[in-house]
Amino acid sequence: MNFCLRAVDKISQTLGVIAMLLLAAAVLVVCQMIFIRYALNASTVWQTEFVIYSIMASTFLGSPYVLLHRGHVGVDLLPTMLEGRGRFILEMIGGLISLAFCVVLAYSGWIYFHEAWEGGWTTDTVWALPLWIPLLPLPVGIGMLCVQYVAELIKLTRGNTLSASELSTVKEDF
Repeated sequence: MNFCLRAVDKISQTLGVIAMLLLAAAVLVVCQMIFIRYALNASTVWQTEFVIYSIMASTFLGSPYVLLHRGHVGVDLLPTMLEGRGRFILEMIGGLISLAFCVVLAYSGWIYFHEAWEGGWTTDTVWALPLWIPLLPLPVGIGMLCVQYVAELIKLTRGNTLSASELSTVKEDF
């Protein structure tokens, strides 16, 4: 079981790196687009669409990494006031509700991706990118987020999660 948890964490970290690279690529393409438009006075064809899709992909693919490092925005007033069993129950309920939402989102994202794949859909731009390419990060990223939620819930039941004081120490390091 520990091997599986470590593997899930490693995959989430890898997706975090991919998300970072997609954001870096988006920044570079924006700079290239600005140079082409204003320095060379030429038109751009694919750049705006690439930037939009790469930022979207970065968001979905990076979400398991953010969960792994507890970087999601959350209100922790009540959990820090609770201790022991009450805190465990609150975290378990929150994790299960979040997991249920992510399962529905991953499933609907998969259906949308599959329809685009089977239908040969393309974007309505000059670039005419096959639509399955920008839709793939939704089921992959959110599907991996579901797996990461399961891993976090297992860690919670084993008592392997960070305490409130450890979380505040980690947050102060950033």
